[in-house]
Amino acid sequence: MSYLTIYPETSATPKNEYSDFSEIQKALAQHGVVFERWKATEQVSAEATPEEVTRAYQADIDRFKAERGFMTHDVVSIHPGVENHPEMRQKFLQEHTHSEDEARFFVDGSGMFYIHHVGKIFKILCEKGDFLNVPAGTKHWFDMGNKPFFKAIRLFNNPEGWIASFTGDSIADRFPKYEQS
Repeated sequence: MSYLTIYPETSATPKNEYSDFSEIQKALAQHGVVFERWKATEQVSAEATPEEVTRAYQADIDRFKAERGFMTHDVVSIHPGVENHPEMRQKFLQEHTHSEDEARFFVDGSGMFYIHHVGKIFKILCEKGDFLNVPAGTKHWFDMGNKPFFKAIRLFNNPEGWIASFTGDSIADRFPKYEQS
């Protein structure tokens, strides 16, 4: 189940917690963050190719590309067998921004997004079926966990893909990590 925990940026003690989808959506929308649920138009197996995944979610991909001006997308799959997943985790755990929106749809598995905005940290557990769009320029980081497992569709305005501008702030070190079992 997806959930949202809101912390003051100065403390790892939660201020608010939400597990109801509509409450999560409403709380994030107040800060320009889009949180949706997408449904496949056809069955997607665990072994589905990127083309099969795209076809199953084509309507939502096309809708969001039209709404937000995204030019391209890809499908990424991360699991414990990916050799460099510890290095990838460390890179994504650093607070950063992008010059474009960061848009991710979780086809399978889960991951934790952290958004640093208006003196708060918004920790969002995204799971299968969840779509999250973080506005350009918003400070954030992502934790795939110590045993990562997710397949995601990523949408990009820039055809070069994921380009981060790291803030150099160590704030991510002060908040709970995503350590799924």
